[in-house]
Amino acid sequence: MTRYTARPIGATALKELRTTDDAGRPCVPYTATAGDAGSPLRCCLTPVRAGERIALVSYAPLRRWAAVTGADPGAYDEQGPVFLHADAADCAGYVPDPGHYPFDRPGALRTLRRYDARGHIAGGRLLEIPAAATAGFDAALDEAFADPAVALVHVRAVEYGCLHFEVRRP
Repeated sequence: MTRYTARPIGATALKELRTTDDAGRPCVPYTATAGDAGSPLRCCLTPVRAGERIALVSYAPLRRWAAVTGADPGAYDEQGPVFLHADAADCAGYVPDPGHYPFDRPGALRTLRRYDARGHIAGGRLLEIPAAATAGFDAALDEAFADPAVALVHVRAVEYGCLHFEVRRP
């Protein structure tokens, strides 16, 4: 049973990103190929399947969080590539699995980047996902939130640096 809730990109942001991404570029949908299969979709936190209509857009998660909370991440504001279903009608949304975190393949490397209430980096840690993936994520997130200054954690792929999902202080 997971102790924390993985958060996909929110509905309002998805609607906006399906028109114009956070770098100001128009969304350009395409049909996923076998080469795209397995890439993480951030709208529903599931892997891409060949044949799905998807889009690769630039997303600024900290900027969007700061707009809601009033934080000022300053130089820590960044944007990066994320895949999403190109059409809302094609996406069932995120259905949490209480026994697993999204994209929890044992052996994969993740960075858990911590942010404080200002939106500034408050630390981080490398996680090689263990065979007991849920317990590994729980322990790493327990460690992150043991610091009372940590407001949220971004779980990112080490290879590309892209955001997989966000976890907020419980």
